[in-house]
Amino acid sequence: MIPQTDPPLPHGGDLAAFRRLYPGATEPLVDLSTGINPHPYPLPQMPLEAFTRLPAPDLALRVAAIAAEAYGAPSAESVVPAPGTQILLPWIARLVPPGRAVVLSPTYAEHARAAAHAGHEVVETADPAALEGADLAVVVNPNNPDGRVMSRAKLIRLAANCRLLVVDEAFMDAGPAEESMVGGEAVVLRSFGKFYGLAGLRLGFAVAPPALAARLRTALGPWPASGPALAVAEIALADRSWQQAMRLRLLEEAARLDTLLGAFGIVGGTSLFRLVRDPRARALAEVLGHAGIAVRRFEGRPCDLRFGLPGSDMAWNRLRQAINI
Repeated sequence: MIPQTDPPLPHGGDLAAFRRLYPGATEPLVDLSTGINPHPYPLPQMPLEAFTRLPAPDLALRVAAIAAEAYGAPSAESVVPAPGTQILLPWIARLVPPGRAVVLSPTYAEHARAAAHAGHEVVETADPAALEGADLAVVVNPNNPDGRVMSRAKLIRLAANCRLLVVDEAFMDAGPAEESMVGGEAVVLRSFGKFYGLAGLRLGFAVAPPALAARLRTALGPWPASGPALAVAEIALADRSWQQAMRLRLLEEAARLDTLLGAFGIVGGTSLFRLVRDPRARALAEVLGHAGIAVRRFEGRPCDLRFGLPGSDMAWNRLRQAINI
């Protein structure tokens, strides 16, 4: 059944909307409104066939195997490539019959919307104990936007006390890997675009017990990801040296951002973004907006602002100057 339409939810990265809001803002714009790595993986040279031919099934299988090793999954059979994790949400919500879906919130709002479109009665809660007994329980780990981390031990107990547990680990590549739920009795989402800084490729993975993975694979059909995306992932997911160096770089830059934002109340985040909670947040966002710096605001939470990492000396200097006004 095709769901009824509803207005798109606000997300970071919409620079066209930002320009409409601040038509005279300083250019070029500095986009700190997403949690995407501003230092992307260097794109390899790709043969023309990656763009002109349908993706070969064996390439998708190779990438699934490499992703399984990178994420700690038991085998490629448990890994489902997809054109971004976003497109997986409604299919995952339909893995169980319509019932009670509980989302640990505040968090990425698309989980609640996908569950509602799948026919679930959706409850959003800040109490982890309220997820127990749910037909569909959703935890974003590390959480967006506050970086909260639920331990693997707690997630294992939760999985045993609900019908289906979904753990969105979009930011786990830059998080505590020991808390990953990959390999457990849950459907785990892993984003490629955020940590590798290549969100435009639209690539992500579901990691799930083989029976559930097979259902998702069937739902997505024979070409679940583009040839160029798979070609890049085949190299990047195996590049341990780049991954290790990037994790260290992101930690250093997150600490630098903490220092720069020290006059405001930093309440959490990951090494890809920081969350400020301050009564001056709305005024600060206006100052930054007129200075051509986009940050993430949250409807109904006027004291919260999320800052991504500046990607250049120019961006760091622009942010420093705007904050010092």
